[in-house]
Amino acid sequence: MTSICAIATPAGLGATAMIRISGSEAFSIAGKLFSEKSGFADLDAKQAKFASIYDNVDGKCSLLDQVVVTKFAAPHSFTGEDVVEISCHGSLYIQHRIIELLLAHGCHMAEPGEFTQRAFMNGKLDLPQAEAIADLIEAQSETAHHAAMKQLQGELSNKMAKLRDELLQLASLLELELDFSEEEVEFADRTALLDLLAQIKAEVDKLLQSYRWGNMLKNGIPVAIVGEPNVGKSTLLNALLQRERAIVSDIPGTTRDTIEDTFLLHGTLFRFIDTAGIRESGDTIEQLGIERSLETIRKAAVILWIFDARKSAPEIDAEMTKIADSIPMDEKKLILIGNKTDLVSDTTANIERAIFISAKKGENMEAVLKEIERFVEENNIRDTTLLTNARHQSLLSDIRVAIDRTENGLQQQMPTDLVAEDVRMALHHLGELTGTVSSDDILNNIFGKFCIGK
Repeated sequence: MTSICAIATPAGLGATAMIRISGSEAFSIAGKLFSEKSGFADLDAKQAKFASIYDNVDGKCSLLDQVVVTKFAAPHSFTGEDVVEISCHGSLYIQHRIIELLLAHGCHMAEPGEFTQRAFMNGKLDLPQAEAIADLIEAQSETAHHAAMKQLQGELSNKMAKLRDELLQLASLLELELDFSEEEVEFADRTALLDLLAQIKAEVDKLLQSYRWGNMLKNGIPVAIVGEPNVGKSTLLNALLQRERAIVSDIPGTTRDTIEDTFLLHGTLFRFIDTAGIRESGDTIEQLGIERSLETIRKAAVILWIFDARKSAPEIDAEMTKIADSIPMDEKKLILIGNKTDLVSDTTANIERAIFISAKKGENMEAVLKEIERFVEENNIRDTTLLTNARHQSLLSDIRVAIDRTENGLQQQMPTDLVAEDVRMALHHLGELTGTVSSDDILNNIFGKFCIGK
């Protein structure tokens, strides 16, 4: 396979940069950049050496840089091929000149994700593990990093292997019956097969349900700040973020559209969304903002429901009932917040589970943040295997459909060959997920999203 090279560190100036070469000719091509005295040819695998690189193309023979070079011999490398890594100074000229020298000596420029794709093709990683590398690079929080590391270490792959074994067991029993169909021999009790299918379906459902949490961890858990106009929603957003993100005014209806920003809280990324005040309005633009607010609430995982601390308990109950009637609250965490305590001597403390604050003065923000963080603890998100990839979710949905068809076929006493075909279809979709069944188009789509050099 052609040897490839690329700069593996981010573009731009830095103290150092790293250039990676992989392929059967990696050692010989990289060796042409060093003099015989450098000792590169005799360098043992997995050892680093300080050496000088010479610009020896186009009649030149001048010192280009002093670098640290490391060899990794196949198959004990990331790609499973011979690999050379050169750590040079971060000068853009030096980086690009080393690449030019490698290309002149026979290397090809790596495509995006080609190093990881070679690792997959050489059996160093399966497809979910390879995709976890992209998630790991893009992780914006500790919890997203934790989820990516679990997938990279094979936690999802192990669950897929267990699922495959169960489907293969089911398929083998059905195929055995097909082999003896003329004798009308039944090798498996249909009740036992249905029990096995129920077990498989439960495992698939658990993973599918986890996609909601996994997607939130990657992009930020959505927290909607909700309430009537002029209760201090924008002031609360600014207080939580500790900066002026939203315009604050005493005029009701100032916020006409949703305003979003992210906040990292003890390793978890939250996405706060300030919404337009919910009320009856004849203003067309404000009404559009209110409709967007309601849609945001439907999609949110956590709702900060703010009310004016000066209101009476019956008024607050009526407000909550009115909004709750139009919004499904299933699987959402509702946090009640009484604001503007700085304007009253005694709050409506009869509201159960409410947190009373002064967003303007930044009082009791710690209690609000602590309650938001409890959402992660209550749902045990950190310790669960999570789907974070839309491709995985789509294929598992296809597997679920095939399992339903198999179950229906067994219950309806359909011919064994038709039932077996549905099991084979489930195995096919599972192979697409893990990469045992793949096409160039699928692989190019997956690895084409990686950065060059990875």
